[in-house]
Amino acid sequence: MQGRIIKALAGFYYVESGNTVYQTRARGNFRKKGQTPYVGDFVDFSAKENSEGYILKIHERKNSLVRPPIVNIDQAVVIMSAKEPDFNSNLLDRFLVLLEHKAIQPLIYISKLDLLSSRKELNEIRSCYTKIGYDFVTSLDELRPLLRKKVTVFMGQTGVGKSTLLNKIAPELELETAQISDSLGRGKHTTRAVSFYDVYGGKIADTPGFSSLDYEVDNAEDLNETFPEIRKASHNCKFRSCTHTHEPDCAVKSALAAGEIWQVRYDNYLQFLSEIENRREVYKKTIKRK
Repeated sequence: MQGRIIKALAGFYYVESGNTVYQTRARGNFRKKGQTPYVGDFVDFSAKENSEGYILKIHERKNSLVRPPIVNIDQAVVIMSAKEPDFNSNLLDRFLVLLEHKAIQPLIYISKLDLLSSRKELNEIRSCYTKIGYDFVTSLDELRPLLRKKVTVFMGQTGVGKSTLLNKIAPELELETAQISDSLGRGKHTTRAVSFYDVYGGKIADTPGFSSLDYEVDNAEDLNETFPEIRKASHNCKFRSCTHTHEPDCAVKSALAAGEIWQVRYDNYLQFLSEIENRREVYKKTIKRK
């Protein structure tokens, strides 16, 4: 049989196939191969009536996230608050870099708009991100249609209102999490549980505690690819390996001067590039000491 893992908890994998969910475990040979099934995996499995099933094969993944471990994702909603904490374009761009690198479509959602005295600055920011090509939404009514028939995860720093948004999208989510936890004698929202929930013909991931960011871009070429507007302009740079810092005939710097690239995004690009170069220098020094 074939299906998709929709929940992983305490060594069990719950596989959805058709309209039925099967409780399974992974065969021991996965450990020998260094493989672990994750929520979102499409798998081959065996299941007999009234007995535990077993995962036999994990199909190839199109993408993956490390924390929490979820695979085969269509899109991610990056939740940023307008206030408390204040909107932070640098942090947002870090999330966007990760998602672009993972080939996961980002959606930007702004929470706590009621705390703003004026939306002028936010509207300007929204204009800049939509010009790049990102969906930038400020209400649940705008977000709902974008979730239809998609596999969506939610991410954001602590305090931006992720849980509040998820409960508005799926009021039954908290109740279902509580029922699962109680039956296993665990507390609500245990960090060991990652689950998919059916919403608007698609699935959303309840990802408790997902506030950390795994920054996996470690070279200038990959960083260039994760900024769509910089990537587009860079095709006209004189040098293929242009870092858009000091090289002559840099099309990115020309686009920046012409107002075609937002200064804030370019500044963030430079900061991320500097962080990458500093990490590489530290790594080289560490290697030399050994």
